Parts: sequence; structure tokens; C-alpha cells
Amino acid sequence: MFRSKGFGLLKLIPLMSGQPNLAYKFIHPAIASHGHRCHRRSVDYRQRYKTCSGSAGGRKLSAPQTKTWLVLSETRLLVKCRPILTRRPLLGHVRQQTGAEAETQVKARIKQYYWCQDCKHLIDAVGIMAEEELPGVLILDVGGTHGVLENLAALLKKHFRLITMKEFLENKKEMSKKIQSVFVFECRPTIDRELLESLPNLKVIGNSGVGVDHLDLKMISNFGVKVTNTPHAVADPTADIGVALMLASARRLVEGCQIAVSPDTKYFAVDWLGVEVTRATLGIIGMGSIGYKVAQRARAFNMRILYHNRNRRRKEEEEAVGAHYCEKMEDLLQQSDFVMLVVNLTPETHKLIGKKELRLMKPTATLINISRGAVIDQDALVEALQNKVIRAAALDVTYPEPLPRDHPLLKLNNIIITPHIGTATVQAIHMMAEEAIANMLAVLNGQPIPSEVFPK
Repeated sequence: MFRSKGFGLLKLIPLMSGQPNLAYKFIHPAIASHGHRCHRRSVDYRQRYKTCSGSAGGRKLSAPQTKTWLVLSETRLLVKCRPILTRRPLLGHVRQQTGAEAETQVKARIKQYYWCQDCKHLIDAVGIMAEEELPGVLILDVGGTHGVLENLAALLKKHFRLITMKEFLENKKEMSKKIQSVFVFECRPTIDRELLESLPNLKVIGNSGVGVDHLDLKMISNFGVKVTNTPHAVADPTADIGVALMLASARRLVEGCQIAVSPDTKYFAVDWLGVEVTRATLGIIGMGSIGYKVAQRARAFNMRILYHNRNRRRKEEEEAVGAHYCEKMEDLLQQSDFVMLVVNLTPETHKLIGKKELRLMKPTATLINISRGAVIDQDALVEALQNKVIRAAALDVTYPEPLPRDHPLLKLNNIIITPHIGTATVQAIHMMAEEAIANMLAVLNGQPIPSEVFPK
């Protein structure tokens, strides 16, 4: 993986007195021998990086008199103690010990150091960056209608060699050997048998998002490839959009906006009314991490919270949000003013809500879907909304997406449809990419995988 020429100027800087050789047994074998040679050089590195007492650990870094060092975290090195080296900016040490005025001088040098928290040594990759053969990651494209956003591509480039689908198709023989991972962004690229057969070194498919219904997990597993998702990054923004849809539907915000800006509006009707969310009953179907965060938000509105889930939450978790468990989904449907769907799409949840379930709901109730479109029988929903079986619906997801422009759901005025924007925030997209990268690197480095998805 490592190119020997890339470590021509690599120096290992021991920071623990009395243990000058400790670093070497932690360093990747490809560079350990060279590091040992560097240590025997006549240059006294401790003149630049001193240790002194006074810190919590008995020693701390003291800034060199030249005030020209800085810790950055651009290059990834592998060591035995931590396969992915802990990245810890030490600029704070510069500010504390040499003052903020040193920062400009520090940045001018643009040197790169890495601090290993396990072996307590600083690895210095000054001058020529340590080159490693970055693992290839396949993406659909960068930018454009369906490609990876450019800022996310820049994030990926810090850890992988990006290979677009076009580059792969133009040079399959060479590129197929380099690709060890696939980054799936907005369900693209499509993972099919033909693609898997053409990637002999593929180890992991990193999905950006929590839903993996677009991936054939059993087929992928048969190729010995792991699948990961990003459940932690999506929970908050998806819960936010669920509550936003509930509020927008309850208070008829979309209709209200249209009335307010219409050139035909002469006055505001006094009988144009919505309903309140405060003190209403919310039924959550699917009390995973997203569903639970919805409950946390709903509690602020003093809502009565019911939930149905495959497994009941612990008593303390229920009490924390004031949630009551409904073993039967039918009981939840009959009691709720708002029903929110927060489940994964599986064969068991496909068309979970159909004509029968809709008829169990109150005629004043609203159905909210932030999971997957196919969880609802859309034909049954059209009929229920047209015949006032339920008051309204608010959907962030449909099937397909987008709906055909002549679909009957688009012609109703008691529904709100948003274009699957549950995680469409600057922060969430970035966090999802970071989580996906961490998952993929864990697989490639043989480490425990934070968020692996297993076939059922």
C-alpha cells in the first residue's frame, strides 16, 4: 500500500523521554526501518520539540523558539497501534505557549504532523507528504444532476482516490482493480450483479443515508461485500422534517402562503382555520432513533405520545418523553390525531398503511410519512383524502419519486408533498458523508464497523 519513495523525509519524533524507540514498534512495517535510520541522524529533533513537566501527563509540548510549527490533518498514515491515526490539531498549544501572533508564521510553513494518542509520539511528515496508494472509491459523478456534491467529493479525496462511473467504464480493466469501495449518494450508482462481478477487489458499499431498500443486501453479501449506512447523521434532520410537516399540515401553511401571495386575494376569510398540535395525540409507528427524536420534539408541544414498534422501549426511555406503548397498531390508529410513519421499508412494512388502516383513523386525523413512499398504499390514500376518510396527509416521500405529473395526489388540496428532503441540510449531508467514510475505512482497515447493515 505504501510507496517507499513517499517516506523519503519521514521522521519519527519521540516525545516521551526514556523511551526513544517506542515509536518504532507501533509504526507500519513499511516505514519502521526507515524511521529507525532517521532517528540515528545527527539532527537533534528535541531541540525543536521539547518535553517538560507541568501537564496532566507529566509532560507537555513546548513550542520551539521559532514559533513556526502547526499541526494539520490532511495526510492519513497507518500505524499498528491505531490503523486510522487519531487526528488532533495542536494549534491550541501554539496559541497558549507562543501567542496568537504566531499563527500567521505557523501557517506559512504548512507542515503536517500527526499525534498518536496511544504511543504518545508525534509523527512528522514534513517536506514531502507521506504518499500512500489511496484505495479507490467508485462514485457516479461529481456535480451535475445526480453526482456527488463537490464539497463532499473534496472530503472523499482526503481518504480515497475518486473514480467516476464514466472513468470506470472507459477503462474497466485497470480501474476494476483499484476500486475497493463504492460511495452511494442519493441511491446512485446502481448496484447490480453486473457491477459487482466487474469489481474483484470490492470490499464495502458505503450508503449515504439510513434507508437501504435500493440495495439487494443478500446479493451483495454473496459477493463477500459489506454494506454500511449512516443512521446517526440522519436522525435529527429527519425528525425535524417530520415535526415541520405536522405543523405545516395542521395550520395549513402551504394553502395560507398561496392565499397570502395570490393576486386574486382581496381579504382573508375569518373561517379559514387549521387545527392545533399542542395537547393533541401523536401516534408514532416506528420508535427507532428517528422516531424517538420525534417524540422528544413532540413533548415540547405537550402532546400525548403513543407509539408502536417491534420491540418496546425501556421504561425509562418511555418516561423520558412521556410515550405510551401500543402493542397493536390498530389501537394507535384509532386514538391518534396525527399518525407519523418512521419505519424502514421491508417486505413486512410494504403498504403497511392501506384502506383498512386508513378507515381506522379519525376523520380529523392527519397521516405523515417520513419513511419510504411504498409504506403507504397510495391508491388507498388518494381515495381516503378525496372522500374525507381522514383530514389530511403530509408526505416527504412517495413512490415513485417524483410522482408522475398527472398523479391524483398532486391534484388534492388536503395534502402536502415535499421532495424527500428529510436530510437535505448542509450539516446533515456533510455528517452523512463523514459517517460513510468512517464506515468504509473501518472495513478496509479491518476494524469494527460502526454502522454495518446485514441482510435478513
